[in-house]
Amino acid sequence: MRVVVAEDSVLFREGLVRLLHEDGHHVVAAVGDAPALVDAVRDHDPDLAVVDVRMPPDLTDDGARAAAQVRAERPGQPILLLSQHVETRHSVALVTTGAFGYLLKDRVLRVDEFTEAARRVAAGGSALDPEVVAALLSPLRGPSGGDGWGRLSERERQVLALAAEGRSNAAIARTLVVGERTVETHMRAVLLKLEIPDDGDDHRRVLAVLTYLRRRRP
Repeated sequence: MRVVVAEDSVLFREGLVRLLHEDGHHVVAAVGDAPALVDAVRDHDPDLAVVDVRMPPDLTDDGARAAAQVRAERPGQPILLLSQHVETRHSVALVTTGAFGYLLKDRVLRVDEFTEAARRVAAGGSALDPEVVAALLSPLRGPSGGDGWGRLSERERQVLALAAEGRSNAAIARTLVVGERTVETHMRAVLLKLEIPDDGDDHRRVLAVLTYLRRRRP
């Protein structure tokens, strides 16, 4: 896998490069600001771009905005955002398009989880940090919870959150210590209550759920 890494902290950037190299991947460019990220993706046509949300020149959400620009120029470009804190302003639009991940930087310290997430995103899947999922779900958690959210049971909400992270039914079953058929039942109920068709495709299921969440945001 050919990877572009965009991170302004030299130490963290070199750490990412080393992790990816040790996992058998080739880092074709490692840059420290948002404009350089856009140029690197144009020049190298990578299988994955790993991008820090906050980078120069403004040190606000430059990385996320550059990722959005990359996607506008190259639809389908796999992108894995990293951030110290959850920021969903630009990620909400990206997360519903597939081949996208958003992890908190602490997750990188869990090397196996990080490298597995990178591979999954590069393959066109999703990888969302649980805290990112919680932020995406939070607009639905008012007194009434929204039309669909209010009809979900607590277990169905747990299943929805785990599905939104990009987990398969089998992985959700292991996490909740229940049978896979039980998860399938809960997922069917979630999709029915949210009026999202269940087409049996795990990736489309994640995108459909997150599309619903984006529609429900204020």
